[in-house]
Amino acid sequence: MNFYLESLDLEPDAARQYIDARTAFIELERTAKSAKQVRGGMVWKTVQGKAYLIRTSATGQQKSLGRRSAETEAMYQRFTDQKQAVTSRLTSLKAMVSKHERMNRALRVGRVPSIAVAILNRLADAELSPYFRVVGTHALYAYEAAAGIHFASEVTATRDIDLLWDTRKRVAFAQTLAKDSPSMLAALQKVDKTFQIPPDQKYTAINQNGYEVDILRRMAKEDDPHPIRLSHAEDDFWVVQAQRAEDLLNAPAFSEIVVAENGTMARMHTLHPAAFVQFKRWLVTRPNRDPIKRRRDALQADAVEWVLKERLPHLLLHPDSARPPSSSN
Repeated sequence: MNFYLESLDLEPDAARQYIDARTAFIELERTAKSAKQVRGGMVWKTVQGKAYLIRTSATGQQKSLGRRSAETEAMYQRFTDQKQAVTSRLTSLKAMVSKHERMNRALRVGRVPSIAVAILNRLADAELSPYFRVVGTHALYAYEAAAGIHFASEVTATRDIDLLWDTRKRVAFAQTLAKDSPSMLAALQKVDKTFQIPPDQKYTAINQNGYEVDILRRMAKEDDPHPIRLSHAEDDFWVVQAQRAEDLLNAPAFSEIVVAENGTMARMHTLHPAAFVQFKRWLVTRPNRDPIKRRRDALQADAVEWVLKERLPHLLLHPDSARPPSSSN
């Protein structure tokens, strides 16, 4: 076996802990999704001596559901019962996940940079996850989590996360972003206020510790605007074109729960590991590729190919099984 795969199986206690923590996190995701269905509230409002059932949104908007009747009273009771049940379950699951995160840290289950997990959770909270895929070296953290191993540090070493943005969804993205933050940079600054975009590299945000967030896009085609900025804010990302990025967008999806060095967890959306291997093999052939990066590309392709064959063979037989479960959509 090659050096980068030697003695990298998770310790039994750590492996069991990951399974339990992953289960709790996925249930928290599912319950949080249910909680969104009962955001806001229902109240009775009297207008000209007549009571009406009003549905209030989390943003303060109101909608009348009709005059008070047996039907609207039943509607009110169902909503109230559901909201109470979901809220109680959500509180319990958050406490359970917090406990698992402490255990993750104690047993050294994860090693994803904590800032990366915080960014993934920020995207999820802002409902921006569907517009991005993690590509590049950070994707290996999802593959190793699924396989129950840790790759050698030489294979995963990096100080940046590459986010591939889907230009085909740019209108919906802009609407979703506007509900959360005035710009993509502002959204990242809710994770770390020191993120800034340097004037000579507009597709990258860098924090005070040198951690980078790069946002990539496919090569301009059809009605893609070019160049394109992620918002109207003058200091926001200008997204850089990347060769063969469309192949990465069109590849089957892969999704897994990853664990940070500090024990926190997030769902990482990336591409099928077979597509990752194919892309890295292509990078190795590029004549202008930096020799150091080319060597790492080859190592990563070999490592993920081994994992596919030895630990995740079902993904080769049934590529669609790598698609994220409905609870994470």
